[in-house]
Amino acid sequence: MNQLKNGLAKAKELYLNRGQRARELHAQGRTVLGFLCLFAPPEIVAAAEILPYRLTGDQKEPPTAAHRYVEPFGCPYVRNLFDQDLKNKNDFIDGIIMSHSCDMVQRCYGIWTYHKKHTFQYFVNVPHTTEAYSREFYKGELRLFREKMEEISHVRITDQKLRELIGLYNQNRALLRTLYDLRKEEPPLISGTEVLEIMVAGMGLPVVEFNFMLEDVIAEIQSRKDKPIKKDARILFYGCVSDDLSFVKLVEECGANVVTDDTCIGTRSFLHDVPDSADPIDGLVSAYFDTFMCPRTSHGNNTSRFQYMLDLTQEFKVNGVIMYLYSFCDPHKFDVPDIQRLLQQQGIPFLVIDDDYTLSNMAGIRTRVQAFTEMV
Repeated sequence: MNQLKNGLAKAKELYLNRGQRARELHAQGRTVLGFLCLFAPPEIVAAAEILPYRLTGDQKEPPTAAHRYVEPFGCPYVRNLFDQDLKNKNDFIDGIIMSHSCDMVQRCYGIWTYHKKHTFQYFVNVPHTTEAYSREFYKGELRLFREKMEEISHVRITDQKLRELIGLYNQNRALLRTLYDLRKEEPPLISGTEVLEIMVAGMGLPVVEFNFMLEDVIAEIQSRKDKPIKKDARILFYGCVSDDLSFVKLVEECGANVVTDDTCIGTRSFLHDVPDSADPIDGLVSAYFDTFMCPRTSHGNNTSRFQYMLDLTQEFKVNGVIMYLYSFCDPHKFDVPDIQRLLQQQGIPFLVIDDDYTLSNMAGIRTRVQAFTEMV
């Protein structure tokens, strides 16, 4: 990695060369485990002196190898991740960690680990309801996960070590909140495209290095004179995992500022710190289960659970919401009617885009987004 680059330039380099830093560390003897979802907390992995590397797909390369094993009527994102691994794009990882983030991931785990064997593979079960017994079950799963990380690394994860890593990740969350605060300005001090570039770049870094990069980025943004142009549409970008700049860039090219988001790798990942607790596992359960607002988890039958999204629209002065969803993503799509109704009650226009994690229909999507931003 070019050590002369820092700030936004470093983030761009890491975004364009995903896995670059993880590959370097692996070559130096560091164990690297690829993971799909935060329900397998990276704090536990990092406390075992292992690098947690969040796997990413490639929208520019539609799946081919995965079609032999996985039907096309399933999440195109997960299928793309599986395809990348089958093609040895992740040859620097020592294993994979998956969790029950959705039924597609659960079903795919067995197929994935049968046809693409890594040195290590592990699955974390996660309940779908937040009842007391569900919480205890998930707590037990995290304890087993902690033991497994100790077993593979031969490193004992003490409570003190786990608290140290929780502190580093909480520092990361605080820096990300500061970064997002820069988007509250009119116009925002940083574009949505730049923010997503930073987020994806950080997914492949040790948390300490990501924190240093964020400090550099924030300082650079606060001091630079060139900033995004003020546009009438201030958009909240809603969706699951979006690890490619293409769609956000398209929205901003269509006359909008993407000022915040509600996504798996965006605000959902840092809205709440891991609280300090006598047993650090309890803190992880609180952050990743009790308050982590993933559509795959039922937090009750009333729509008050979407209050956090309404809070975001107010904090960031949002006047339009674009829901960018992947085909067959049932958890997110089941929430669409409730979210639409709530936004309608607030007088906030919304647009739903259904995509298949490819760039094949960008022209048609551009037409719809252009019309929406002009309306806003």
